[in-house]
Amino acid sequence: MITIAPEMPEDSWEVEALYDLCFAPGRTALSSYRLRDDVPPVRALSQVARDGDHILAGAIRFWPVHVGEADALLLGPVAVHPTRQGEGIGASLIRDSLWRAEHSHWDRVILVGDAPYYRRFGFSRLEGVEMPPPTNPDRVLGLELRPGAWAQVQGQVRRWTGAAQGEQAEGF
Repeated sequence: MITIAPEMPEDSWEVEALYDLCFAPGRTALSSYRLRDDVPPVRALSQVARDGDHILAGAIRFWPVHVGEADALLLGPVAVHPTRQGEGIGASLIRDSLWRAEHSHWDRVILVGDAPYYRRFGFSRLEGVEMPPPTNPDRVLGLELRPGAWAQVQGQVRRWTGAAQGEQAEGF
């Protein structure tokens, strides 16, 4: 039995260890990590999946970003422990957190990922949205949480700034 729950501050070291296990050693050198530097994740949407023995099986995080003149959620990373892959844990984390995001004040989600995988969650390629280089534009995907949320949104994806950073990053 897998339980999905909000990520708590005390989960952080386990989540980071899972990300280290699941991704290349240089993961923090990726351009998407520059968007996360010194910006807290959106706690209301970042979640962990634990098994019946309370062992971490998966995790997902979201970060606030600016896209042109709009705000968005940056989904990722999402990871599932290698011994638990293929059980639908990643899909469950994505679906549950997107449902929560849809019922929040956020309008749109962006990620860098494989379109064939993320298409089943409603993501599609974004035109006119530029992640920091080097990022393959074909892997820049978006999801509307509100109809028309990506219409007219173009430009560079930038690190979150502003007076409300802590308020929005913590999900109120």
